[in-house]
Amino acid sequence: MENSTPNGPRIAIIGVGLIGGSLARALRHAGVVGEVVGAGRDPAHLREAQSLGVIDRGADSVAAAVDGADIVIIATPVGTVVEVCAQIAPALAPDAVITDVGSVKGSVIAAARKSLGAAYARFVPGHPIAGTERSGVAASFAELFDGRRVILTPDADTDSAALARIRSLWQATGATVLEMSATDHDRILAHTSHLPHMLAYALVDLLARADDSDAMFDLAAGGFYDFTRIASSDPTMWRDICIANRDALIASLDSYQALLGELSRAVAAGDAEQLLATFRRAKQARDSKLSPASQSASPE
Repeated sequence: MENSTPNGPRIAIIGVGLIGGSLARALRHAGVVGEVVGAGRDPAHLREAQSLGVIDRGADSVAAAVDGADIVIIATPVGTVVEVCAQIAPALAPDAVITDVGSVKGSVIAAARKSLGAAYARFVPGHPIAGTERSGVAASFAELFDGRRVILTPDADTDSAALARIRSLWQATGATVLEMSATDHDRILAHTSHLPHMLAYALVDLLARADDSDAMFDLAAGGFYDFTRIASSDPTMWRDICIANRDALIASLDSYQALLGELSRAVAAGDAEQLLATFRRAKQARDSKLSPASQSASPE
């Protein structure tokens, strides 16, 4: 079990998987948390989380989990946030601070505003830009957020004290905390995270549907593995993300399809100069703008 501070804040984690579990581990390691209570749909997963020392105990319901909690972390798929917020709202302590870890912020904010009522002011939308293609609490580890970025997207109604508390919470994990609008977040993440996942899933599915699928996968080399690694991510989670961020994602897909059209026409015409110009421009951008740390594996 990680180091713990008995007198630290009680934290309730709704959805003790890779992200929720890693956050619990990181906070324990930093010594800034007291009791950690978990909630989820599957009691077996909660028992596993408790046996791994990730949580101190599991609750029978999300309402029971947040009862008496100082900080509530919603780490369930974005499509469940309306339901989760509605369930926790009546049980929240008067000064409890709520946050989430979802990869889409606009729809999450709308769901929280609808369901949390007066507690919405203490809701701080968040998104850690961290993860792996693995899922589940067994894949969680305390160092997941170390040196990574966490984006907070408060709005005009967000309580400043709640915002400061969540910022401090993430900083304790070793993360760098940024703030931006939910609109900017969703637009940027559509390009940098949601679109790449769709492309990886689509490419693997293309090969899986081929008549000589086995031969194609047998001959797949390192580039294919690198490009499609994130297609091993949780399909349900990414289905929800794509639907929740549909407007920004469609715009990103349209832009990508337009560029693919240009490249397709260049190949058909034997236009070596256009291909080379595109490849050089892309290489220069990646080499100059992506640091070694940002190039490390992260499906979020």
